[in-house]
Amino acid sequence: MIVARGTIEEIAAALAAFGLILRGGFNFAGDEAAPARPSGALAKSVLLVGQAGAAPWPHFQRWLENQPQPIADPLDTWSREMIGAVARQFDARAVSPSDRPYLPFQQWAMRAEGLKPSPLGILMHPTYGLWHAYRGALLFEDEISVPEPHEAIHLCDLCVEKPCLKSCPVDAYSGQGFAHEACLGHVRGPLGAPCRKGGCLDRNACPYGTSYRYPPEVQAFHMAAFARL
Repeated sequence: MIVARGTIEEIAAALAAFGLILRGGFNFAGDEAAPARPSGALAKSVLLVGQAGAAPWPHFQRWLENQPQPIADPLDTWSREMIGAVARQFDARAVSPSDRPYLPFQQWAMRAEGLKPSPLGILMHPTYGLWHAYRGALLFEDEISVPEPHEAIHLCDLCVEKPCLKSCPVDAYSGQGFAHEACLGHVRGPLGAPCRKGGCLDRNACPYGTSYRYPPEVQAFHMAAFARL
């Protein structure tokens, strides 16, 4: 399938050089408020870019080690640079989940891959479990042809015990939503070392996609970024 200056396979290969993968895509409806491309014209299609497991980590680490000075939000910066380079190669506009005004990345992801949120809010993937992420997207001026996603098996519906709601020492996740301040206070406090060193205990309790689980050092990095440690 041709997209702008290349094919889906060529785009996927370019992203793979950074440990990134395509995460589906779709065409915007005619009456939809699609983002604009640099020319000002509205985008007609989008391809989501992300990761499965910690595949980008070695690429990110090498990049980070070569930076002359500390960078705020380095993973966001790296993602923007790498996806931006691919976007320029294929005449696309790169956008990021942290762009403002915020773009509806979670809705795009559910639409592109047929996923649903877990009790933790992270989209549950039938293969990767909770161990995946969306790092950006590529916007194109032409429509693309990608298969319509089938609604994925929602593994959370099959999970009776729900260990992801029973492992947090401060019950940060519940039917009332995410208790952000309670979580933050615990992670920063004297009893938060297990979370700081090995990541969210609720997330790690999920029995699905464990072969894609981020290594402890990756989880510690993300927790430090979340808690601004």
